[in-house]
Amino acid sequence: MKNIKIKTFVLSFFAMILVTGLMSCKKDDAETPSKSSHKVVFKLVASAGSNISTVVYGYDGQVTTATSLSGTTWTSPEITAPAGTISLNIAAGATGANANSTLKAQIFVDGEMKAEGNSSGTVLSASASFGL
Repeated sequence: MKNIKIKTFVLSFFAMILVTGLMSCKKDDAETPSKSSHKVVFKLVASAGSNISTVVYGYDGQVTTATSLSGTTWTSPEITAPAGTISLNIAAGATGANANSTLKAQIFVDGEMKAEGNSSGTVLSASASFGL
C-alpha cells in the first residue's frame, strides 16, 4: 500500500512539473510556433544500479505517462510533433543506488539532442524542456 502511495505522489509530482514546464515555455507573441513538423525522441539514462520508475513526456497538451518502469535506460517511441508545436517536455523519476547516482532526461529533435536535464542522489528527478 505504501508503494502505491509513493508512486501516486511521484506521478502527480511529475505531472505538475510537466504542466509548469509547458506554462514556462510559452513563447512571446512576437515569436511563432514551429512552422514544420519534427521527429522527436525522449530518452532517460541512469547510472549503474539505479532504477527508472516513472516518466511523463510529450509536446504542448499531448502528454504520455509511463509507470512501473525498471532499468537504467528508457527511450520513447519516435513521435511527430506537428507544425504549430510550441514546446517539448520530459520529467522522470528514478531511485539511485547511492548518493553518487545520476539521471539524465534528454530531448532529441530530428536526431539532434536539443535539451538535457540532470539529477543526482538516491532520489532522482530530472526534467528537460525545449521550445520549438
